Amino acid sequence: ELRTPLNSILGYAQLMGQDPSVPPHRQQAVAVIKRGGEHLLSLIEGTLDLAHIEAGKLTLQARPMAFGDMLQSLADMFELQAADKGLRFVFEPATPLPAVVRADEKRVRQILINLLGNAIKFTARGQVTLRAAYAREFATLEVQDTGPGLTADELARIFEPFARGDSRGSAPGAGLGLTMAKMLTDLMGGEMKVSSTPGEGALFRVRLFLPRVHEAAAGVLGLGAAAAGGSAGRAHAGDGDAPRRGYEGSRRQLLVIDNEEADRDLLVHLLQPLGFDLRTAASGHDALDLLAAGYRPHAVFVDLAMPGIDGWETIRRARALLGASRGAAHETVFAIVSANAFDKRLENDVGIVPEDFFVKPVRHSELLDWIGRRLGLRWTADPAAALPPATEAPAASVAPDPTRLRALEEAVQLGYLRGIMIKLDDIDAAQPECAAWTAQQRTLARQFRFDDMARALADALEAF
Repeated sequence: ELRTPLNSILGYAQLMGQDPSVPPHRQQAVAVIKRGGEHLLSLIEGTLDLAHIEAGKLTLQARPMAFGDMLQSLADMFELQAADKGLRFVFEPATPLPAVVRADEKRVRQILINLLGNAIKFTARGQVTLRAAYAREFATLEVQDTGPGLTADELARIFEPFARGDSRGSAPGAGLGLTMAKMLTDLMGGEMKVSSTPGEGALFRVRLFLPRVHEAAAGVLGLGAAAAGGSAGRAHAGDGDAPRRGYEGSRRQLLVIDNEEADRDLLVHLLQPLGFDLRTAASGHDALDLLAAGYRPHAVFVDLAMPGIDGWETIRRARALLGASRGAAHETVFAIVSANAFDKRLENDVGIVPEDFFVKPVRHSELLDWIGRRLGLRWTADPAAALPPATEAPAASVAPDPTRLRALEEAVQLGYLRGIMIKLDDIDAAQPECAAWTAQQRTLARQFRFDDMARALADALEAF
C-alpha cells in the first residue's frame, strides 16, 4: 500500500529529472519531490529491516571482504560529505589491519554508514573521526564527533526507534539509523557502546568478530586490493556511465505484466524511448494468452500481487509454455517488479534470484543495469528511433457462472462495497479464468458505478 503509489511518485520524478525539456526552475521542484520521496522510502526500508530483524528473518551472508579497502572507500565518501559542511574528516586505521576478513559486507557497511552519517548530520563545526583497530579476530571501530553531545536521558533511549535527542536540534532523519546499527551489531554477535558529554560530542564504539581470511585463500577468491576496492561502488553501478539513450543492434521486445495501470505506463515511458518494443498485460492470464499465441519477448517484468493467478504462478506457466515451443530465436529472461519486499528473500522454484527482484519504487539506473547485463546490450548516447506505442494484451473477459453472478448481483443491489469486493474475491478463487471480468467490475465498484455493474451482470446472466 505504501510502495505502489511511491513507485509512481519517484518513477516520474526520475523521468522528469532527466527530461531536458523541463525548464531549470521546474527541475528544482522535481528535485524537491524526489528528495521527499526518497526520505519516505528510507522510512519504509528502515521499518522493514527492523521488522525483518525482530522476526528473525534477516540472515547474514558472510563472505570474504576486503576490510581495509572497504574502510578506505567509506572514508573517501564521507570526507566529501564532511567537506560540504565545512567539517574536517579524519580516518585513523591502526596498523596492521588484515587485508581480508569474513563478514557480511553489506551489513558492516550499513552499520558504519549509519554511524558516520549521523555524526556528520549533527556536527555543526569541528571534525568527525573514524578509527579502526584489529586484534585476535576482533575489529574495533570507533566514530567520534564534536557535535552537541547527549544528555544522560538521551543516552538511555538513544537506540530506540524514532528517538530524537532534544540537544540534537531539528536535523532531518527518520530516527531509525542508530536503532538499525545497534540491531545489526547484535545480530552479528558484536557489541555497540556510546559515551558522550553534553557540549563535547559523542563516541560510538563497535566491536565485531571478523575472522581473518589468509592471503592464499583471498588470492584464490580474487580479492586483491584493486578488486576489493571496487566492491564499494557495486551498488551504484552505472551512475557514472555515459547517458543511455539507446542501444546497438536489433530491437528487443519486453513484456510488462502488472494489474496497476500506472505502474505499467511508468515502465513504458521509461523503456520505450530507449528503443524497446513494449507489450503490456493487466493479468497473468492475459500474458499467457500472448505467449500461447506465439509472442516471444526477450525479457518479462512480472508483478506478484495480481488477481487470478499471482506472479509466481504466471512465471511457472510462462516457462512451461516457452519450454514447450521449439525453434525460439532467443531465451526469455524474467524479473520480478513488486511492492512485496518480503518475498525478495524467499526461496522460489522458478529460478528468480535476488538480483532479478526489483522492489517498488524501482530505481531506473538499477533496472537499466539489469536489462543491459541480462540482454547483453551495448548502450549508446544516441536517441533510439521512434517506435509505435506499446500495445496491451486484450483482456479475455470470461464471465462467472450464473450462481456466482446472482450472489454478486444481490450485493450490488444493496450497494454494499465491501460485500461486492468479497464476492469478487470469491469468484477469483473459484474461477481464475474470470480475472479480467472481475478486474473490470472492481474498477466500477471503486467508482461506485453500481448501475453500470448491474447492467453488466444482467448482460452476463442473459448470455447464459
